[in-house]
Amino acid sequence: MRAVIAMMKHETNTFSPVPTPLARFGRDGAWFGNSAEEAFRGTNTGMAAFLDLCREAGARIATPVAASASPSGKVPDAVYRRLSDAICEAVDRGCDALFLDLHGAMVAEGTDDGEGTLLARVRKLRPDLPIAVALDLHTNLTAAMVENATVLAGYKTYPHIDIYKTGARAGRLLLRAIAGEIEPVMAWRRLPMLAHTLKMGSDDQPMRDLIARASDFEAAGLLDVSVFGGFPMADIPQPGFSVLVVADRERAAAQRAVDAIAEEAWRRRAEFVYRPEPLAQSIARAKAMAEAGNPGPILLIDHADNCASGGTQDTMAVLAEALRQGLDDMAVFAICDPAAVETLLAAGIGATVTIPLGGRLDMPAIGRRGEPLTLTGRVRTATDGGFTVTGPMMTGTRVSLGRSVVFESQGVSIVVCERNHEPWDLGCFRSLGIEPTAKRYLLLKSRIHYRAGFLPIAKAIVECDGVGVTSSDYALFSFARLERPAYPLDEMA
Repeated sequence: MRAVIAMMKHETNTFSPVPTPLARFGRDGAWFGNSAEEAFRGTNTGMAAFLDLCREAGARIATPVAASASPSGKVPDAVYRRLSDAICEAVDRGCDALFLDLHGAMVAEGTDDGEGTLLARVRKLRPDLPIAVALDLHTNLTAAMVENATVLAGYKTYPHIDIYKTGARAGRLLLRAIAGEIEPVMAWRRLPMLAHTLKMGSDDQPMRDLIARASDFEAAGLLDVSVFGGFPMADIPQPGFSVLVVADRERAAAQRAVDAIAEEAWRRRAEFVYRPEPLAQSIARAKAMAEAGNPGPILLIDHADNCASGGTQDTMAVLAEALRQGLDDMAVFAICDPAAVETLLAAGIGATVTIPLGGRLDMPAIGRRGEPLTLTGRVRTATDGGFTVTGPMMTGTRVSLGRSVVFESQGVSIVVCERNHEPWDLGCFRSLGIEPTAKRYLLLKSRIHYRAGFLPIAKAIVECDGVGVTSSDYALFSFARLERPAYPLDEMA
């Protein structure tokens, strides 16, 4: 068997001012050819699962590209074509099966549906080609994805610790189909609902119940059931919540399961709405916990500026309020500010510097200009920003923060880096000489993924409603292209 295995992943926040060049899709750009396999073999990724399955099956493997970028603005047309062309050219050279590790929420300059457009193009090249696709829980599922794939499967966890398992699920189903053991059919349904990302945690309600319901249907005989929370920060016609079922020949049974889960999600739609408290109140609550003798670390979650949803990772509102209220013995991950890194490195280790930090990017989609925070402090540590993930999410992958500095000011250790990265692994701090368990507070620019590495050490968690293009306040955003009505923007029966 000749197998093509590829990765093309991007969660596009159409409101984000962060650009998406090819260089963002890997440490030095995307991996092409043999380097794609070398970069992801043995990691907790869907691509690694596909590689293992195809090796076990004795397949000849081609890996035209592996590309995964931290969420940001629309993918430029030239970048999208470079990545999708690599996949289509490999298919056109000849193969018996295609295994794709995709995200499911890519928006490019020329298409609202990066994955669906790719799959339709492949299907035109090879109408009968068996195709397996592993997708993120935040997929904005489309008809083009479903109609042009043989099997689709989505993550069942958020934080995403089952990425390899999802690739294995999709890949095994395709191999069984090729062997003639099953005849996969798929049914799906999308709801007009923009669930808040902060309400999609798989250990939280209502997602926990919906995913459990999916598992019950699988135990009853369906091949695979995926519940997609969707990615709401995309001004496209049909983002949002969906359910997909893969069955062996029994399309009617698949549709019944889809409808049962979708209808339960709709009945419980109010549970998918996040309601924040004022920022000053959140910080005061965290301070009171510490003053009452609650041992650290207390996690302060700056969720409106989460780079893994397209945030700039340089808004300073939460840090400024924490400093205003006198919080100290705190570590921050991270402020993405290449200009500040340059200044701090030029000053040298041990130097005392006064610097405007963060606030480099304006956010026109929410009517906010960048607001730097001027701080005086000492340069403590500098590294190349590289480390290998050891925690349960993306295990074994190599992270590059770009050049990184620890800047200490007012009793706070601030990681300042050149590249966006969400903190889901303790290596974010330890690679820079900070022991997170020793701090009273950890300020993390994250939404849910921080739980993968930091939940086991957390003594308390305080969500902080700061500033950024990943805010849960939908009133900040102009959804000009979204099909209406859509809950919770509109009241719906």
